Amino acid sequence: MKEQVADYLDYLKVERGLADNTLESYKRDLNKFMTFLNKQGFSCWKDITRQQIISYLLELQTLGMASSTVSRNLASIRSFFSYLNFENLLQKDPASDLDSPKIDKKLPKVISTEEVETLLNQPDLNDKSGIRDKAMLELLYATGLRVSEMIALDINDVNLDLGFLKCFGKGSKERIVPLGKLSIEYLKMYIENSRGKLIKNINQQALFVNFHGNRLTRQGFWKILKKYSKQGDIHADITPHTLRHSFATHLLENGADLRSVQEMLGHADISTTQVYTHVTQKRLKQVHKEFHPRA
Repeated sequence: MKEQVADYLDYLKVERGLADNTLESYKRDLNKFMTFLNKQGFSCWKDITRQQIISYLLELQTLGMASSTVSRNLASIRSFFSYLNFENLLQKDPASDLDSPKIDKKLPKVISTEEVETLLNQPDLNDKSGIRDKAMLELLYATGLRVSEMIALDINDVNLDLGFLKCFGKGSKERIVPLGKLSIEYLKMYIENSRGKLIKNINQQALFVNFHGNRLTRQGFWKILKKYSKQGDIHADITPHTLRHSFATHLLENGADLRSVQEMLGHADISTTQVYTHVTQKRLKQVHKEFHPRA
């Protein structure tokens, strides 16, 4: 059994060119499945039926594994048996008609407008890095950009006179995003008063740079966000994506249409954006329960 798994992993690496992290994930999933089968007394893949696969998936669920984890394990098993069948090592694929468990969509974490205000007011505008941080936080909340999109911005991607920026999202898809007046105000302050003091090379194209004058990294922004969250005594668990989620939710709560929010977020499918409507519905229920006299 181990030899066939090794051959399969070699096939994935050589024939399909999968990344090492992906290969490690397949290897880990299949090794766990093999351990389960060995305990059941099985030593040959030809003897495995649909029932053994179902039993394994049920055991994963019994152990408290998330639906997404169970689904990923099934995908690994399906792919492996498909390979064995293709190589004529099996006469029938026992995993071909198995359905993945339904994965519950996790609602995005958002913070209130009051908590956003508190967070955005933390940077010290008397400090060059504080001005930069204020500009970044205002920009994220004004545009809903992903952090990866923000740190990838070059100075020429921002047009403050016309009030928009150009960014490249997933799949290198370009989109134009409008800027709010406060975001424009603090971006101007950063570019005119702070950025020149931070860059070391006049040819640096990155909009946001660190103390070394290089493009700011995701990790660098994470540390900045954590610092201001702690400084503002915000108890909510804030991640680099929190302002993006809050941007979308607050827009919908204030009457924005779903299609416009989809465009600003850069979602290819509107169903991805619809998750935010569940957040706003949840918020409306809370308001109704709290303030309606007969709730």
